[in-house]
Order: sequence, then structure tokens, then C-alpha cells
Amino acid sequence: MRLFLISFFILLTACADRLAVPVSDGPVAGGDEQTILVASLRDSMGTDWFTGERAETLSFLDVDVAIPPERDTGQLRLHRHANVDPAKYFTITDRQDYDSRRAFSRAIQNQMKDVPRDQQDLVIYVHGYNNSFADGVFRAAQMAHDFDITGAMLHFSWPSAANSLGYTYDRDSVLYSRDGLEETLRAAADANPRRIILIGHSLGTMLVMETLRQIEIKSPGWADRTLGGVVLISPDLDVDLFQAQARRFAELPQPFVIFVSNKDRALQLSAMINGYHPRLGGLESAEELSEFPLTLIDVSEFAEGLGPQHFTVGTSPALIKILGAGSELQSAFDEDRAARSGLLPGTVITAQRATQVILSPLLLTQ
Repeated sequence: MRLFLISFFILLTACADRLAVPVSDGPVAGGDEQTILVASLRDSMGTDWFTGERAETLSFLDVDVAIPPERDTGQLRLHRHANVDPAKYFTITDRQDYDSRRAFSRAIQNQMKDVPRDQQDLVIYVHGYNNSFADGVFRAAQMAHDFDITGAMLHFSWPSAANSLGYTYDRDSVLYSRDGLEETLRAAADANPRRIILIGHSLGTMLVMETLRQIEIKSPGWADRTLGGVVLISPDLDVDLFQAQARRFAELPQPFVIFVSNKDRALQLSAMINGYHPRLGGLESAEELSEFPLTLIDVSEFAEGLGPQHFTVGTSPALIKILGAGSELQSAFDEDRAARSGLLPGTVITAQRATQVILSPLLLTQ
């Protein structure tokens, strides 16, 4: 077991400078460009970009990200140097800073001003453990591009150490960042988008739940009134803790979707680190969550490779095709759980208020 852990950590840290931000002059022929709004609680420590250190106040900005043409759907190609080939790797081409929360809210509005009102969705992505500033921004850009998000994409960048040995630091940073995410969510609401979809990944799901819980205590019903959906991807979150957090809500915002996989090695490692206590992202049954109105989507059969298993939703071309279906699938989520299950290729199990969908790639060809 010790050899496995050492090998795993070496694999995760086998890169050049985790804090380097690749830049370029613009997308190459055949490439695309995606604007990502960013609220960051990272400190720049006197550098041009952001480190893993904690800042006392939020920074608001947006960045233009060049999407390389030489990539497959779901593929996030990164290079740990400041200057790289934009034909092969994700790069940042421009940056705009905002000096206040109000100015940031106006920037969110401006991102959507040319989009029809019925498409003015704001998607907020909260990254997970062991992410640098560039890691999170590029993942947000990849999702916005591959899922063809027509509204605006906002990334909340909390101060992860971007080090595989920094798990405890990252968990503390999650708690440190609750007020920052709350301020970001309220700034997003001030922009008056048609709908706000909040997405958390891995350890970032703890930040999502802790922040929504503290808002619920202060402003009962705010999340249910304000958010148009919550998505937890591979949540590195103790099951008992999630239940305690969810019980604090008068009603969870809808839809509330949790993507799980029993092949997620990162969550298996987290369970070992945390005394073999089950993680929410590794649940194989909705029975433990039956009291809550939510949908558990099992994507185990789509997992491939080592790293992508912890973000199957965003890296599997087949899943992106299903989940990016657009208006038809979204309408089903808005209306009722029974309708949505008919649009997803898999087995559907109902456990009181919860619905479990076990997706199968074999059914895609039937």
C-alpha cells in the first residue's frame, strides 16, 4: 500500500512548474477562443498571476483562453511552461481586471448581452483538490467549449496548494474560502442571469455545500430561489457530512445532481486517507440519500485511464455528447425526475425522493 501511495503521488507531481500560466498572442487557425470570468481568493504574491497562497480579499477578472484545434472532445492538453504552442495546448491570450464586485457584476451582464434571454445561463465552476490557477481556468474553458455553453462561464479559483501532498492545506483552504464563494454567488445573482448553474468538482464540492449551507442559515431559501441547479462531480465529501449539510436546507435547489463512479481511484485514495470512510462520489446506491430530492448519476462504465476517472463527466466524449444534448435534456431536468430518466441511456432506480441513473455506454448504440 505504501508503494502504491508513493507511486501515485509521484505520478501526480511529475510536471514542471505547476504555477506557470501559459500565454500566447491568440488562437491559431482552426482554434477557438473562450472568455472565462474569474473570481479568485488566491494571492499573487507580487507576481503577474496567482499562487496557491490565500488572499484576504477577492480578485475579479476575466481571461480569454485559446482552445487548441489539435485535440479531441474532452481532452485538456496542458503544458507547464509560460510560453507554449497554442496549436497543441491551452493558453491565455488576454486579461481584464475589475476593481469591485459591482464592476464584476456588470462584466457578467456584458458577457451575456448579445445572447437571447432564454439562453442567458451563468455556469459557475468550482475546481477541486490539487489545482493551480491555470488548471481551473483551462478546465472551465474546456467545459464551456465542449458543452457549448451559450451564456457565460465563471470560475471560482480558491487557494489550492497545487501539490499532491497538500491535501490538508487544501481542506483548510476550502473552509477559508466560504465567504469568498458566497460573495461571488451574490455578485452573480446581482447580474440577473436567467439561471445560475453551480458546479463543484472533487474537494470543491465541500466548498459548494459549506457555502450554500452558510447562506441558508443567513438567508433561508436563497439557494432554492436563486440557483437554477447544482451539480456535484466526483464529490470528495464524506457521506455523513453531506447528509448533515443537506438537512440544513428547507429545500435543496433543483435540479440537484451528483455524478458518482466506483472506479474513481482518487476517491478511493481519499477514502483511505480519511479512515476508509465512504466518499459521496463513490456511492453505488441512492438508498443513503433517499430522503433528499436529488439525482445520482453513476458514470462508472465510462471511466478510462487513471487521471480522467476523477473527471469522467468532462473527459468522456460519449458522456459529453449525452449531457450536452441541450434543451431537451434540460427541460426534462426542469420538469420532473421521471422524464429525465427516459432521456439517459441506463438503468433507473427510485429510492423514495432520490433517483439513481446507472449510465451504460452499451445502450448508446441501441
